[in-house]
Amino acid sequence: MEETFGRGPMLLLSGRANRPLAQEIGKLLGKAVDGASIYNFVDGEIFVRIDRNARGRDVFIIQPTISPSDNIMELLLLIDAAKRASAARITAVIPYFGYGRQDRKDQPRVAIGAKLAANIIVTAGADRVLGIDFHQHQIQGFFDIPVDHLYAAPVLTRYFLEKGFEDLVVVAPDVGSAKMARGFAKRLGASFAIIDKRRSSPNQSKVLTVVGDVKDKTCLLTDDMVDTAGTIASAVVALKDRGASAVYAAASHALLSGQAREKLSAVPLEELVVTNTIQIPEERRFDGLVILSVADLLAQAIQYIHSNASVSKLFEIEDEDD
Repeated sequence: MEETFGRGPMLLLSGRANRPLAQEIGKLLGKAVDGASIYNFVDGEIFVRIDRNARGRDVFIIQPTISPSDNIMELLLLIDAAKRASAARITAVIPYFGYGRQDRKDQPRVAIGAKLAANIIVTAGADRVLGIDFHQHQIQGFFDIPVDHLYAAPVLTRYFLEKGFEDLVVVAPDVGSAKMARGFAKRLGASFAIIDKRRSSPNQSKVLTVVGDVKDKTCLLTDDMVDTAGTIASAVVALKDRGASAVYAAASHALLSGQAREKLSAVPLEELVVTNTIQIPEERRFDGLVILSVADLLAQAIQYIHSNASVSKLFEIEDEDD
């Protein structure tokens, strides 16, 4: 009989945003994730029903909130359904937290979308949030409930450690990703460089210079997400122009929006290594795209949370010196 530590057995549920990841997590935990019926009415409205008994159970709902906004609405409806079904605790497992880039008021008359998204998740009835690589760390403070914020860095660095590069330089594609890049460099025993760029408008940037020695080196660009891939594509060209022997890129979240596939296919990038926090459709994939799984990381975190054990052993601080 399952040990429950003061609350009922685990109930694992999944929205439709990334069913393959949810199923992989369920397999690792020995739990089915098909306990909810979800479909759209003809007008597009979403209907949600939990098909299993949720009363007194420890409910985990797996759903990244990637665009379209139907995905966050689906998460909210699942949370509300579990709350109304008298679940003992509801944990929103959000591998990718959408609206994370709207985390501050950096120009007049704009919304702080990350705070609004956090508010509505809490209001819907979530008791806890489990996420991976928020765009900014302060987003944890936007939630008035406990947040377990994991990093995909162990999954990504393990892949590159196995390659055994001896001349590796980890390159931050901009100042904002410098801390993450230093963390990768420390784990990989690599040197560090940074690209100075200017952003003229959203999704548009220009490389000005590269600070650091990249000539005849294998370069690894690191970032938390790849959206339209303009930053990564221009960084690859800049590094090759400055004598880099090979360029790889790694990111936690692969949105690959717009012309990202075409941009990345057109530059001399060896591999783009990402995780499966977001389900990547076939039409956005390309040669050189490597997808690693975070299912084991999330499954361990879910099990620790359910058994009231410490999750801190899964937290990888990006740079202990900071």
